[in-house]
Amino acid sequence: MNEQGLQDAAILLMSLGEEDAGEVFKHFSPKEVQKLGETIARTRSVSREKVDEVINKFAAAAAAQSLLVSDTGNYVRAVLRRALGDDKAGLLIDRILQGGDVSGIESLKWMDPLSVAELLRNEHPQIVAAILVHLDSDQAAAILMHLGERQRSEILLRVATLEGIQPTALKDLNEVLFKVLAGGDKIRKSSLGGVKAAAEIINMLSGSVDTVVLDAIRSYDADLAQKIMDKMFVFEDMLRLDDKAIQTILREVSSEELIVALKGAPTELREKFLSNMSMRAGEALREDLEARGPIRLSEVETQQREILKIVRRLSDEGLIAIGSGGEDAFV
Repeated sequence: MNEQGLQDAAILLMSLGEEDAGEVFKHFSPKEVQKLGETIARTRSVSREKVDEVINKFAAAAAAQSLLVSDTGNYVRAVLRRALGDDKAGLLIDRILQGGDVSGIESLKWMDPLSVAELLRNEHPQIVAAILVHLDSDQAAAILMHLGERQRSEILLRVATLEGIQPTALKDLNEVLFKVLAGGDKIRKSSLGGVKAAAEIINMLSGSVDTVVLDAIRSYDADLAQKIMDKMFVFEDMLRLDDKAIQTILREVSSEELIVALKGAPTELREKFLSNMSMRAGEALREDLEARGPIRLSEVETQQREILKIVRRLSDEGLIAIGSGGEDAFV
């Protein structure tokens, strides 16, 4: 959901009142709840005209939808595959249609990274890896940041070498995670884990932790480390994106966010962004970059990671291609 969509959703929820809005929130994911909550918290006043505009837009969209679905099973399959891709959707489809229980994993998604790290700290690295590949890469990375250096490396090594997970393989965590994956041997093996998952998590690690982890994996298996690096996409790699992709990204990122992120970027990347803006907007951003004083490296890296999240989302939605040589690095 882009910024405009978040604002419209926030206005619509605020117009519903606390009770009805609370019921709607129950159907959102943890990330959606956080984003909408932050947007609502930032909203101070909305004109009557804007409220009417949002409500009318919603009413028109709702009126255009048909709720007559002859085969709900096929409908679920089609919607989830379109939204998540075959791999992630396949795991969820089996559990949804077979009534599987994923309450343990879902509960982790609502917890702060430190609490999850404390919960998993004494578990075997293989078990932790099996848990983390079910979480979003940024949450998994935040959890790893609260673990020790050696433990991080061992866990990510196992993430990178996972070829699949049987739900019953997580039975050792049943008591802690409310029987994370139920359904037994009939539920098919998921295709989570692997080099791609490890690369996405390592991309989200802050500071120089990513280098330390890669060095540790390289000492175990140099070829595996190279495969992970080949799948990683860092901020400077946006130089490889075409102009259309950069323009799509610019529509999702505010000027302030871009200024902070570009303070630590190579000159070539700055110019790539500036050249894809209108002359007026480009000149204004260039002036702001020159006028802005020193910014902490940690702030720059944080903002760059936030923009990378947007880039990966746009890639997952098929709006941009972030691979090189015609191969998409994350799709």
